[in-house]
Amino acid sequence: MTAWTEHLAHLGATLGEHAVTFAEPATEAHAASTATIAVPLLHLGLIRSTGPDSAAFLHNLVSNEVNKLEPDAAVWNSFNSPKGRMIASFLMWPEAEGHALALSADILPAVLKKLSMYVLRSKVKLANAGAELALVGLAGPAAATILQAAGIPLPAADMKQAVDEAGVRCIRLGAQCFIIAAPADGAGPLFDALLAAGAIKAGTAAWQLVMVRAGLPLITAPTQEEFVAQMLNYELIGGVSFNKGCYPGQEIVARTQYLGKLKKRMYRVAIAAGIDAAPGMDLYAPDFGEQSAGKLVNVAPSPDGGLEALAVLQSSSTEAGEIHLGAPAGPALQLLALPYALS
Repeated sequence: MTAWTEHLAHLGATLGEHAVTFAEPATEAHAASTATIAVPLLHLGLIRSTGPDSAAFLHNLVSNEVNKLEPDAAVWNSFNSPKGRMIASFLMWPEAEGHALALSADILPAVLKKLSMYVLRSKVKLANAGAELALVGLAGPAAATILQAAGIPLPAADMKQAVDEAGVRCIRLGAQCFIIAAPADGAGPLFDALLAAGAIKAGTAAWQLVMVRAGLPLITAPTQEEFVAQMLNYELIGGVSFNKGCYPGQEIVARTQYLGKLKKRMYRVAIAAGIDAAPGMDLYAPDFGEQSAGKLVNVAPSPDGGLEALAVLQSSSTEAGEIHLGAPAGPALQLLALPYALS
């Protein structure tokens, strides 16, 4: 146990593998829906790329622009298989000596190993930075006010970052949603400052609900190499550049974009109370019979005791509006709105 996780335990947290909880799932989901929450993002891990070749190295491997990334910017990005299937999705930002990649902690070791295979003669070092930095999420209507009260720098616009003299970095995902990357030894006091300024402590599932409602997917172990970027709406949230050079899977991603062959999209769905669901579970629809029509991507508890999820589905199946979980006659799902248009 680290000083950061010990601090969380003293605050009443229950710690699991890559997860933290402070209260019952429905209670935390209610807080995520009505208040401003501060969440230790233990389900995310960090890979650091350092060295003079960091930008060029990563640019040749990932789906989004790196060479032209502004020093104060952050971007959604992905690492894909040669077949164009997403191995990892991540939030990337430049640092003074390279770049940081925040991705699902359960796939970090394998992704780090795979990326390291491409280093060869490049002047770049890749490392797990989880022991150096702690990530905290802040989301809700009072988020900007709480950041300022806690003395944390406020970025000027969405997908921008700001850094203070102590190395505390704040990334703005949206007007009410931020990720803070802080030196691990100062994470405890920083979290306390957020709570003192009015944030409510909440766990991993509460943050996952925020991300589901924002339509921001996270690739985890059960969904690796299942989806092409556009199936996860990645070009709609700014996670793909179609003007950069080649990278693994680029031909498939570009062909999907320009030949109009995309038949699946990511949707938001509701799952009734009392039904178990997990990422990677198959979904069914009458127009596909016994054949899977899609899969769950991310799942989070909702305040009513049910679940909300991001799901990749055949667009034709959603038009009919009848989607079932786990089997053709499984529990019916309800389609919910996303905060952006599916074009």
